Amino acid sequence: MTNLNKTPLENWIKAKIGLNPENSLTEQALAAYQLEKLQETLAYVLKFSPFYRKLFSGLPKHPVSCLEDLAKLPMTRADDICKNPMQFLCVSQSHIARAVTLQTSGTTNAPKRLFFTDADLELTVDFFHHGMSGIVRPGQKVLILMPGDSPESVGDLLVKALARMDVQGIVHGIVHDPEKTVREIIRLKIDSLVGIPAQVLSLVRHPAKEMIEPGAVRSVLLSSDYVPNAIVSEIRRVWGAKVFQHYGMTETGLGGGVECSALSGYHLREADILYEIVSPETGKPVDRGQTGEVVFTTLTREGMPLVRYRTGDTASFITAPCPCNTILRRMAKVQGRMGNTVKIGGSLQISLMAMDEAVFAVPGVMNYAVEIRQARGIDYLKIIIHALPKDQAAALSEVRQVILDLPKIRAVTAQGLLRIDFHGQTPNNQPLNGAAKRQIIDHRKENKD
Repeated sequence: MTNLNKTPLENWIKAKIGLNPENSLTEQALAAYQLEKLQETLAYVLKFSPFYRKLFSGLPKHPVSCLEDLAKLPMTRADDICKNPMQFLCVSQSHIARAVTLQTSGTTNAPKRLFFTDADLELTVDFFHHGMSGIVRPGQKVLILMPGDSPESVGDLLVKALARMDVQGIVHGIVHDPEKTVREIIRLKIDSLVGIPAQVLSLVRHPAKEMIEPGAVRSVLLSSDYVPNAIVSEIRRVWGAKVFQHYGMTETGLGGGVECSALSGYHLREADILYEIVSPETGKPVDRGQTGEVVFTTLTREGMPLVRYRTGDTASFITAPCPCNTILRRMAKVQGRMGNTVKIGGSLQISLMAMDEAVFAVPGVMNYAVEIRQARGIDYLKIIIHALPKDQAAALSEVRQVILDLPKIRAVTAQGLLRIDFHGQTPNNQPLNGAAKRQIIDHRKENKD
């Protein structure tokens, strides 16, 4: 049996909750800390947040006496932030070091505004530091394929975190020209990449990939979007790199959880964030191992704490212990967003995740986008394939086949309720998604507005 290094998050969390180095971290000690921080957070938002004062107005003065009581509290939704971002603030605006605006799905929806103090940003850098310590070693170089020009952006924070472990972080930004990025990897002698799944795939499927010797890129961290198994397999096959996955969003303070060397689920920021998996219908926690919606509560946030925030992501807690022998929980790979499941043909649900696994397994596909419209009772699906000119014809043909082979799509097309158009796009055009999360663009919603 291979000996795996225990996730570095365990010792980090042990120190954060105040345990002596000689003491072991236990589930009981962590739960006691989380309860204390949860109670402090609730008292804090009741005092300083107009939104939570109103939301919790009918609750007892001390609504939580155990962690299980958290499920009794009402949940926070993304729409709440869109409508009243300033009502969440618990500090004066002069104490805000970073404000982030996130465009929500749809053209008419108000964007989300999220605010962070210097102390909040330090929590993120601290997590990035310890999370990355299980992926790279001192003296190595990491190319960051994410935005980083702005102070306190994700790339900037990651550079600061890597510097704490004598690793050089270099912000490259979003991949616009795969060949140019590959040449940068070679020129800079990069050991590790951090990037968005489809963007990293565009590198390993570009002919320039042959210039990178197998083993030169030792590790890859994929983040910011759903990670299809097909993309992980392709990166491993081409580069022989170890592929880690990270879970997080701006609302969690960018960092949320990261895989250890076992590559078997995310270990979570349990000293800073309390996660739940709940039934989307009832809001009550599901049994461990069951799939539900990811909900979180910040435990140490200063500027804009969030209580029982609904992420819209679906996942589950893994029941078995991690092969790395930590006591920390693991969350299974996020299975996509609930909003990325659409109804086709009147009744059948199709998910972007299902299409991802089928389409990204097709050789030559670098990325793709999906749009859906309706006319005269028939749904029209438009699938735009991003592939090099030499690969485009074969990729389009195979994508057509794998999409039509999906059972739900096959059923509605046979009934005449769905028609599909396939289009090719070359890398000379603008990237399909950039840094945005991939989603199914449903134009039928626009027609209803």
